Amino acid sequence: MGTAIVTLKKGEGRTLKAGGAWIFDNEIDTIMGNYENGGDVIVRDFDGYPMGRGFINNASKIRVRMMTRNVAQAIDEDFLRMRVKNAWEYRKKVIDTESCRVIFGEADFLPGLVVDKFSDVLVVQSLALGIDKYKIQIIDLLKEVMAEDGISIRGVYERSDAKVRQQEGMERVKGFIGEAFDTKVPITENGVKYMVDVKDGQKTGFFLDQKENRKAVGRLSRGFEVLDCFTHTGSFALNAALGGAAHVTGVDASELAVDQARENAVLNGVDSFVDFVCADVFGYLPALEKEGKKFDLVVLDPPAFTKSRNSIKNAVKGYREINIRGLKLVKDGGYLATCSCSHFMDYERFTETIQQAARSAHKRLRQVEFRTQAPDHPILWAADESYYLKFYIFQVCDEK
Repeated sequence: MGTAIVTLKKGEGRTLKAGGAWIFDNEIDTIMGNYENGGDVIVRDFDGYPMGRGFINNASKIRVRMMTRNVAQAIDEDFLRMRVKNAWEYRKKVIDTESCRVIFGEADFLPGLVVDKFSDVLVVQSLALGIDKYKIQIIDLLKEVMAEDGISIRGVYERSDAKVRQQEGMERVKGFIGEAFDTKVPITENGVKYMVDVKDGQKTGFFLDQKENRKAVGRLSRGFEVLDCFTHTGSFALNAALGGAAHVTGVDASELAVDQARENAVLNGVDSFVDFVCADVFGYLPALEKEGKKFDLVVLDPPAFTKSRNSIKNAVKGYREINIRGLKLVKDGGYLATCSCSHFMDYERFTETIQQAARSAHKRLRQVEFRTQAPDHPILWAADESYYLKFYIFQVCDEK
């Protein structure tokens, strides 16, 4: 049990009291007792009211990440097993667990830890010092819980190579946890086959958060000429192709991603009518417009243009520009699927940016649907960082 006591300043801890998991350095009044960075501490309000227990790190502006609201709760094996089992039981209810995010950090009350399941492989990403010391134990418990359902995990790979670890005073690391295995992992999602590179692919190897959004694009695509921008390894393009699209073009600036997308097209037997182009999307779209090209459906799935509040203005310009370009390529009565994966680009700002783009492109938008991330990436209210993906589908009408 931790002996140090963290006391909040009067009037601080509002996010924590609303259900969030973080305490920032400027919210703390005093820390009494001995502790080590990454160690367990008790948190109290300014008047001594017990707020819970978490782990502390003086190297981070997020000084304390909460593990439990019960100050008497030991962070032991039984506690971690309960957290892991709850996370797995939730996924079994809400998503196809063949490939899914099994643990989503703060939203699963295991702050700083991400675990993705790709078929019979787990990929773990540890982003906070306090949770790092528990990661092996949590992985072992997760294997045990899954084994109860007859699921055998053949390998675990760590992708703790994100830059954010440096903000915690931690080194970036990647490699096998346990026995080595082939890191090219075949998966099937929405009936689409992929080869996921858990070692060198982006983030943990594949973006599972768009699963339901890809399915929505697939349903819409029958008979369509489709343009998939920032296609990465071809996920939206392939869902459109297997949804019955007449022809699909996918564009991405990464040669590695495009090569993988082409391999995935062959894997699904759609390479005869799905083409992938390696090009900068911001330059490629104006070229298509100049040629007079039009599409029934344009998909915009750009990377996060901002990862901090300081760069939001530039990000808005990027989102506005790409949406103007995309809208101009949609046939009258066609469709636009557009999204942002940055939690700093909040719903209101993203929506306003699309409205501005539509006015600039002289297009009228009819909203088909609005979506967020798949339910295996649950949004914890008051933990804003857990709500990041905004996804719209619009019908696009010319002004006339």
